[in-house]
Amino acid sequence: MWLIVDHPVSYPCDCNYRLSSELLFVLKHFIASASGRKWLSSSSSSSDELSDEVRGKERQRDPLVLGRVVGDVVDPFVKSVNFRVVYSSKEVTNGTGLRSSAVVDQPWVEIRGNNNNTSLYTLVMVDPDAPSPNNPTQQEYLHWLVTDIPESADISFGNEIVSYESPSPSAGIHRIVFVLFQQKVQQTVHVPGWRQNFNTRDFTAFYNLGPPAAVLYFNCQREHGCGGRR
Repeated sequence: MWLIVDHPVSYPCDCNYRLSSELLFVLKHFIASASGRKWLSSSSSSSDELSDEVRGKERQRDPLVLGRVVGDVVDPFVKSVNFRVVYSSKEVTNGTGLRSSAVVDQPWVEIRGNNNNTSLYTLVMVDPDAPSPNNPTQQEYLHWLVTDIPESADISFGNEIVSYESPSPSAGIHRIVFVLFQQKVQQTVHVPGWRQNFNTRDFTAFYNLGPPAAVLYFNCQREHGCGGRR
């Protein structure tokens, strides 16, 4: 009689034994199963590595990364709300090109989160390329600053700290960046002493706003400008 347990295998009492065909079948099945488990483990690890690689490639294709908004203005973040900015009938999407004449008037802003309209938001609008992309000595130039914006309400219900100033680049193509923060508390925000050399990261840290909830940007140049970002 053969006594077989999972592993190892017990052999018959007499020393002159031969492996039966049944035992060979069981051993082959055991080896195949073990190999399968190893393959599955390896596949799971490979799948995780592939997912990381895919996520990395997606980040590389992100227009905020390609446009160096992530890096020059904000750190990497995870978008947490729906955020729209519209000039007349032209909605801003990342990398949109707009002439200075199209952004004279303050845009319409929509914020939709997942907090039953109870959250407040802070909006910062800056130009990291002022006065020119090849010599941005005024970066970041502050174009607009509004706090306490109620979710799903018009931005006019917020507290305008710095009034809207329309972008009017004199040289090159400028990135105009809207950074939206979800506020943790309602607090007093002081008016900056000047618009030039504003720093979004320093502002965020000072008022403990945390990472952005959403970011949008468009490219802007003077009315009859042409060429690249120089």
